[in-house]
Amino acid sequence: MSKTEANLPHKKVGVAVIRNQKGEILIARRLATGLMGGLWEFPGGKIEPNETVQQCIKREILEEIGIEIQVEEELITINHQYPQFYVTLIVHYCSYLKGEPQPLECQEVRWVTLAEIANFSFPSANSQIIQALHE
Repeated sequence: MSKTEANLPHKKVGVAVIRNQKGEILIARRLATGLMGGLWEFPGGKIEPNETVQQCIKREILEEIGIEIQVEEELITINHQYPQFYVTLIVHYCSYLKGEPQPLECQEVRWVTLAEIANFSFPSANSQIIQALHE
C-alpha cells in the first residue's frame, strides 16, 4: 500500500455481476447527485463490520434493486485509488433468482448483453470488471 493510499479513507465494496437465464447482466445507473453521479455500475455496496462479502452483496441487491440473488464464485478483486478515497472492489458472479428489478436507490436498472456494455459510461474502476467478463 502506498503512502497516499494509507492516508485516504478505504472502502471495501461487494459488487454483483448478476446474470439472468438469457445471460444478460444487470447494471444500475447511479443517482445524478453525489460522487460519479449518472454513471452506470455493477450494483453492490460497502461491506459492513461482521459481514461477509456474500452477505453484503445479497443485502445490498435486495435494498437497492429489490431482487433475490444467489452469490456465486468470485470474478475479480480490484484495488483502485480515486482522488478522494481508496477502494477494494470484491466482485462476484451472481444468479438472478426472483423479484422485479427496481431502481430503489439508483436512477435506473437495465439488463444488457456483454456486447452492449461498451455503450454505457462506468466509473474507471469498473473497466477491469468489464475486461474480466470478456476474458
